[in-house]
Amino acid sequence: MKIFITGGSGYVGRNLIRGLRKKKHSIIALARSEASAAKLRQLGAKPALGDVLDHAALAKAMKGCQVVIHAAADTNHGEGTPEQERINVEGTRTVFAAAREAKVKLGIHISTEAVLADGNPLIRVNESHPIPDRHAGNYSRTKALAEIAALGESKGNLAVCAIRPRFVWGRDDTTALPQLIDAANTGKLKWIDGGHYLTSTTHIANLVAGVEAALAKAKGGEIYFVTDGAPVSFRNFVTELLSTQGVTAPSGSVPRWLVRLALHVTTFISRVTRGRIKPPMSWQEYGTVAHEMTIDDSKARRELGYRPTISVEKGLAELRVK
Repeated sequence: MKIFITGGSGYVGRNLIRGLRKKKHSIIALARSEASAAKLRQLGAKPALGDVLDHAALAKAMKGCQVVIHAAADTNHGEGTPEQERINVEGTRTVFAAAREAKVKLGIHISTEAVLADGNPLIRVNESHPIPDRHAGNYSRTKALAEIAALGESKGNLAVCAIRPRFVWGRDDTTALPQLIDAANTGKLKWIDGGHYLTSTTHIANLVAGVEAALAKAKGGEIYFVTDGAPVSFRNFVTELLSTQGVTAPSGSVPRWLVRLALHVTTFISRVTRGRIKPPMSWQEYGTVAHEMTIDDSKARRELGYRPTISVEKGLAELRVK
């Protein structure tokens, strides 16, 4: 198949390109700069210069493609900016509107479990769980609006589905793991209420496997969670992740009530000082890592035939510094 990918130079995008190239698919990938284009060529993709807000350039680059995979997003977990809304919401709408104009048959939107994050635990939720009226932060809010926009473009010749991973990790990680290492090394990483709550995870190879399954069987307008399988202890998993890089996890823990109080106070101070003083944690970060977040991905297994291709144990072993 000929597949168009946005966000190809990002963590998820470049692993999608590698995985899909192994399956002999032809890849055209959106590039915002010549530097990004060079990286995409190294991955085996043909770059197309432009951005997610340029409808005409997108439609032109997508001509002849059977599939569009939209992996580009502003993943900032801070207070959020108007630019984040433009990229995540308007960008998504533009990408899939251009895909329909280019006569693309299938669109796959890379979403996230964070679209459901409202600051409270999510326990074994599935795709029927409603999107909340109020989100933990701007990332969750804009990604929820992006998902709604993507599925709203599923009409006419174009069928669009959404894939929702949770806590993407694994080889070549340039997002979660580097941030965890920095937080541990600077003393900023503390467990909340001990950290002994459950989390679902999605190894990058399993996310790629979920997308590959969607290529064959996904239906327009549908949402599919994709995970590694059984939930794990957040504290144990993060401790193991850090240990693969020779980093020792902290032992200190902070009561939940104190974290929430500090967040209220420091967020207020940040707003009063117009961001000159930033809170040590955002409400968005709290909403996605501070309590149980577990997912039921049986729909993807049942309808797409999705199966994880790598276990948590093997993924951790793969990461260990030799």
